[in-house]
Amino acid sequence: MGHTRRSFLKHTAASAVAAPFVLNPRVWAADVKPSERVGMGFIGMGKQNGGLLGGFLGLNTQVLAVCEVDKTRREHAQKRVIDHYKGKKVENPKCDAYVDFRELLARKDIDAVCIATPDHWHAIITVAALKVGKDVYCEKPLTHNIHEAIEVIKAVDANNRVLQTGSMQRSSMEFRVACELVLNGAIGKISRVECQFGDPGVPCNLPEEKMEEGLDWDMWQGPAPVRPYNSVLSPRGVHNHFPHWRNYREYGGGMVTDWGAHHLDIAQWGLGMDGSGPVQALPPAKQGDKRGAKLVYANGVEVIHSNGFGVHFFGSEGEVKVNRGRFEMILGGKVVASSVEKGRKSSCAAEVTKAQRAYLKDPKIQLYVSKNHLWDFMDCVKSRKKPITSEQVGGRSAICCHLMNQAYYNQKTIKWDPAKLCFADSASDPKWLTRDYRKPWSV
Repeated sequence: MGHTRRSFLKHTAASAVAAPFVLNPRVWAADVKPSERVGMGFIGMGKQNGGLLGGFLGLNTQVLAVCEVDKTRREHAQKRVIDHYKGKKVENPKCDAYVDFRELLARKDIDAVCIATPDHWHAIITVAALKVGKDVYCEKPLTHNIHEAIEVIKAVDANNRVLQTGSMQRSSMEFRVACELVLNGAIGKISRVECQFGDPGVPCNLPEEKMEEGLDWDMWQGPAPVRPYNSVLSPRGVHNHFPHWRNYREYGGGMVTDWGAHHLDIAQWGLGMDGSGPVQALPPAKQGDKRGAKLVYANGVEVIHSNGFGVHFFGSEGEVKVNRGRFEMILGGKVVASSVEKGRKSSCAAEVTKAQRAYLKDPKIQLYVSKNHLWDFMDCVKSRKKPITSEQVGGRSAICCHLMNQAYYNQKTIKWDPAKLCFADSASDPKWLTRDYRKPWSV
């Protein structure tokens, strides 16, 4: 009874067997003993973490602190947490608010952090959290560049922590079944995968705008080059859209790292490449083209950036197409399951189940089943097992995005060694692996 939650976790990790732990989404944190709740901190309180905060508040957590460089967003998130706990049997309903994430990470009572800052901050905060013993849920793409992905992978193992990447599509049935169909040979030998997402990143050229008080603009920029404020990058206050900082190379990688982090991740999953990756990244046919870059795997399979249907697997005997809430399977030129074919009225779930029952009766390969991405993370915080989008999954999928972007940026073929996580030839510039970090920040 006198054990703290942290000592309990250490005991669990060291134990040869751990009791099964299944989260009931209907059980609020007050139904869990205070010593067994996961103390959480949230860093970056924009639109994405607004949704994540709501999800985690309903689990066996106690949100102890939020961190945000915009005063309005910071105070809004803090009030939301305090209001949530009003009237509930919580030992300590207080929620502190910080501008500097390092103050939040210094707290001993915080066991895990949820990071949903712009991409250029992901790895710096993640590695810092891992080093002080926090488990991490970090949004996708896991990192801003290849070097950071490698360092995050190393840091998780070095510190024996749990990391979940916010690639939530792996916790949706349509994506899992699509990948199981591909991996079990339901459409024959795979020749290529086409992935649909938008443009690569561009250099930021936004003009200066006047900024009202309440934003620590220097902290928002962090490791990126200093530039004047523009509301496109950090809209003031609480807003209901995803800001366009993600389009600019200084902070993100365009849609190649934004939506590409989702769809290239599913391509990796369906090709059985979670522990590996491509051996080449090829630029588009013409410089300036915003589609056509390819990732090539050792077995000759190509993953092509195109306009199409989310993730589209092409096999010798058929095709599988999958996107959020959309699914189609074709065999021998005939549609055998579809939630998108004209005239069909059945749901995506029904069509996925039909394909699963018909073509996965006795599958040799069964993928990790997660029914909810946040539950899966909390499950693994307790069991100390790897979650569905661990650092290996999230890091390697991020590397796929960054390799594709570098092929666009430099209009050159890049040879990659997925085992050693390094360039496989001398033609690729080591500078493409990383960025120039503004002091005092580095990874």
